[in-house]
Amino acid sequence: MTNRTLQKLPHLLGKVNIQAAGVHSKMLLGDLNGDGRMEMVLVQPDNRQDVRYIPHQVQCLTAFDLEGNLLWQTGTPSPDAGKPGSDYPAQLYDIDGDGCLEVLCVMNDSFQIIDGATGIVKKVYALPDPEAHDCIIIANLTGGDRPSDIILKNRYSQLWAMDQEFNLLWTFKGNPGHFPWVYDLNGDGHDEVMAGYDLLDHKGKIVWSCKDLKDHADCIWIGDVNGDGQPELVIGGSVTVMYNREGTELWRYDGSIESQHVALGKFRRDLPGLQIAGLDRIVRGDQGSDKGKDGLFLLDSQGEELWKENRKTDGWLTIIETLRGWDNEPMDYILAYRRGGGVHPSLYDGHMNLVTEFPVDGYVVHADLFSSGNEQVIIYDDETAHIYSNQAGDITVKRAGKALSQPKRLYSSTLYPGGEVE
Repeated sequence: MTNRTLQKLPHLLGKVNIQAAGVHSKMLLGDLNGDGRMEMVLVQPDNRQDVRYIPHQVQCLTAFDLEGNLLWQTGTPSPDAGKPGSDYPAQLYDIDGDGCLEVLCVMNDSFQIIDGATGIVKKVYALPDPEAHDCIIIANLTGGDRPSDIILKNRYSQLWAMDQEFNLLWTFKGNPGHFPWVYDLNGDGHDEVMAGYDLLDHKGKIVWSCKDLKDHADCIWIGDVNGDGQPELVIGGSVTVMYNREGTELWRYDGSIESQHVALGKFRRDLPGLQIAGLDRIVRGDQGSDKGKDGLFLLDSQGEELWKENRKTDGWLTIIETLRGWDNEPMDYILAYRRGGGVHPSLYDGHMNLVTEFPVDGYVVHADLFSSGNEQVIIYDDETAHIYSNQAGDITVKRAGKALSQPKRLYSSTLYPGGEVE
């Protein structure tokens, strides 16, 4: 494999000063005010975030539009905010079905539903348990016409499922991993919950469990990987495994030391089915240090290794995601960021060719921000959000009366990206 010449640098559509949100904030995207453009909500965690195994919550929420106007702020930023060592308990979703997004978050020791357009608190609920706020998962457990139920969890051992009115539906004790993924695997109108290595039905009962896996599930993806017309589940944990929806293990890839992230996509046109990108944490470093090593890898639909990156720079905390729609090419790209070692966020194709390296470093979110037909990439740090696109565009154009829908990927925001390929 040889690296081809880099494409032209991405277009910088805009820069937004986000310092008012406070340090260590995480960005969520969604059309808060129905103007046909997405806005940015910066979520700052409280100062317990550095302590990885106790509850944490939101310190402050700050909303900006793409032009940099501060729309509202709820809470007060703190210079002592924690860092992104685990998920921030906040999502953007229209939980009440009124056509407008709400911010769902754990704040002030309670579960809060906040109006996305104004930042005004609409509802406040008591948590089902003092530790029930490691992350927030939105699901359809009660069989409605849209997801309206909420799953909360503690760090590594318990889930609490609530209906829209925050009545407790069930609780589950086990090893749910970082971010359980919900999906209607059997087509009965109710989501099943892949809670780490256990598949739960919509009533919280175990349907089947993965076998002979250690540690916990770091991320979960669902899609028809092998082309048999049925969804499979790919789980990254102690190893990378694929199961069918009935609970049969189809293959296991143990060529990694720690399968920290996986991502499904159609990365190769010359191969059948989907491919599985992965991130192997080869040498763990010290927290806060680049010293360590990770590497990307790619598997085919049968779990066979296609290639593995022999990384020459330091860095061991890479996050990868699938990016589709960056340009007009039919193949997906592997988005890799938080690489360390001086490597900026980059896009790779299915042959490990570097497609685009962005000119700034930071955390990354991506979406079709203004219904352009392509996805844009936002790279941000504590001070600035840079908005990039593969082609020129106008972020100032509003589309009155045409609010953008909120895709599942955006209302399932997590530090451990999972997902699904339809």
